[in-house]
Amino acid sequence: MSAISHSTPSPMTMTSEDLDRREKTLVALIREAGALAQRAFAIEGGFEMKGPQDFLTVTDAAVETLVRERLKRLFPEDGFLGEESGGTPGEAVWVVDPIDGTANFARRIPHYCVSIAFVGGNEMLLGAIYDPVHDELYFARAGRGAFRNGMEIRVAPTAAAGSACVELGWSTRISNGVYLDVLSKILGTGANVRRAATGALGLAYVADGRSDAYAELHMHPWDCLAGLLLVREAGGVVCDFLGRDGLESGGAVLAAAPGVADLMIAASGIERA
Repeated sequence: MSAISHSTPSPMTMTSEDLDRREKTLVALIREAGALAQRAFAIEGGFEMKGPQDFLTVTDAAVETLVRERLKRLFPEDGFLGEESGGTPGEAVWVVDPIDGTANFARRIPHYCVSIAFVGGNEMLLGAIYDPVHDELYFARAGRGAFRNGMEIRVAPTAAAGSACVELGWSTRISNGVYLDVLSKILGTGANVRRAATGALGLAYVADGRSDAYAELHMHPWDCLAGLLLVREAGGVVCDFLGRDGLESGGAVLAAAPGVADLMIAASGIERA
């Protein structure tokens, strides 16, 4: 992984105007990145494997290059951490997943997204997730709410396990036995469990009330930071991913509507922030 600069302004000195500039850039750039991905989706003809069930297409690299080079030109003082090109987390850093749901993308399943977060001082400040197939742009800024295509969104009011529909992500870093134990515990409450193979959109759907919770026993920061900010700003319960060194090492993820949070915490063993 390539090193990045640490000569970034601290969040204490970053003004509202500084974040305004980054917000405006993020909203425009993620749409541009999504358009690039969607054009390729129409003609993509193959993929490679980075590891077991870990897909890679040429579009992943192309989208990440677009985002990285644009941010480097506009905000050279900021760091960059991407799924494909790596990086070293700094005081202020953009965290990018060029295509979340690459397995879907590679197999012509129209359920994938671009996910970008901006972190400063170990705090989630900006987050955006764009689904170019359905032209749905999710955006959140710390303290200002969560939105889909400019309309404010909130987590679901679901309180009963018997009416809950949750998503459980799967990771090769966790043994099948542990995963199946958590799955069994959730099903035992009466909740329905699904898996759609894009954690970022899974988190966005919790923020939007389309799903009641999302949990995964290990995620990389580029997969989850934007989504965690969305859920938090939409009134949901989230784990303390960054407080557990998630930016450096990744870790377990939990995001839930308040009414089903205790259910998910008990089943998964993941604590709330």
